[in-house]
Amino acid sequence: MKVLFVSIVMGLTLLNPQAFASETFIDKVVAQENSQGSYRFDVTLAHADKSWDHYANLWQIETLQGEVLGKRVLLHPHISEQPFTRSLTGVQLPKGITQVVIVAGCTVDGINSQRFTLQLQNVSKSQ
Repeated sequence: MKVLFVSIVMGLTLLNPQAFASETFIDKVVAQENSQGSYRFDVTLAHADKSWDHYANLWQIETLQGEVLGKRVLLHPHISEQPFTRSLTGVQLPKGITQVVIVAGCTVDGINSQRFTLQLQNVSKSQ
């Protein structure tokens, strides 16, 4: 019976993608254009930060073609703060751009495969 219980728990853990410390998950992205035409991005990440040697250390804004438009470097682990949100202001986007991609990574595995595509038509201007 113990072996079956352990197998079930391990199976459930494997089904939960956030159980893996190597992936940095993007939970939410909010963008807001200011009156000068630059953007503020608020990105919420989840990662099983373990130590100063393995933690979510960046997220970046890219075009659909992969050109980096802005990057937020995270300088320390967020072990007891999960998920967590960090902002980047003053991001200049090329004229006519309607979508951006947000990617994130960690100190061990670099940029992970999850890509969060954000439609910019729905972005509101600040007053």
